[in-house]
Amino acid sequence: MAADARSVPVVVLTGPTGVGKSDWALALAQRRPIEIVSCDSAQVFRGLDIGTAKPDAAARARVPHHLLDLRDPSQSYSAGEFVRDATAAIRDIHARGRLPVVVGGTMLYIRALLLGMATLPRADAALRGEIDARAARDGWPALHAELARLDPGAAARIHAHDRQRIQRALEVYYMTGTPISQWQAAPARTATGFAFHGFALVPGDRTVLHARIARRFEAMMAAGFLDEVRRLYERGDLTLEHPAIRAVGYRQLWQHLAGECPLEVAARRSIAATRQLAKRQLTWLKSALSLEKVEPFAPAADAGWVARLGNSRELSVI
Repeated sequence: MAADARSVPVVVLTGPTGVGKSDWALALAQRRPIEIVSCDSAQVFRGLDIGTAKPDAAARARVPHHLLDLRDPSQSYSAGEFVRDATAAIRDIHARGRLPVVVGGTMLYIRALLLGMATLPRADAALRGEIDARAARDGWPALHAELARLDPGAAARIHAHDRQRIQRALEVYYMTGTPISQWQAAPARTATGFAFHGFALVPGDRTVLHARIARRFEAMMAAGFLDEVRRLYERGDLTLEHPAIRAVGYRQLWQHLAGECPLEVAARRSIAATRQLAKRQLTWLKSALSLEKVEPFAPAADAGWVARLGNSRELSVI
């Protein structure tokens, strides 16, 4: 018989990019039998490995990971699909007598998992066609500017080239006259109901985080990040319209390969974009009251967190 959701403990470990979430989770695996559920909108794509800091073969051999490599880069993946897949993975992990640990920094996915999905109107194919036609004529940044007038809250969270999310936000507004940000702020229709124990790694000093981000990008480049993007570029069927290619770092190196900028400029832009992503993540995390904030760069912070969770009876799955 399936366990009642309220009896299934689930650890959620999130934080800005580059803060060290994966290392903390792998350290916990030395104290408890866990399996990791990835909560990263870029790691779901096959072939996006180095630039997404996807766990390598050794890490996956040590600790089972879920929700990696689910889609080809030509495809898309939604928050609703994440909640469905994560819920199934969590139940399977619990059934094996292991502790599910959700690890990642895609805040839209975290919110959907913890609070449930907002009830939104269904897609309208004809309206989407009209929006696409306008985008082909005027460009997506122009439609993003229109969204900023209609729904400033949504526009602030959506990149000017994020075709899929701009389209959806405009579609919802045109259909209902209500901004999508208001729809999303309404009480959720469904939530998983698991016994979540949520933690957010929130550094008090962003200088340390920025330095880590720069070092990590340099390490990625040394590990072959540019070659990874080149392989995607040379496929011939991918463009910056695909969500996978818009991922931080991939977009900037793609522009270099397209001849739009020198490599050193693309590198600077990648680091700057990663810092901007971290800033957006931190803004959301500081208002997320359901997550316990942890200072990740305090002395022995990781060891203290691991010891605390390693000894917690609340996290028993037996």
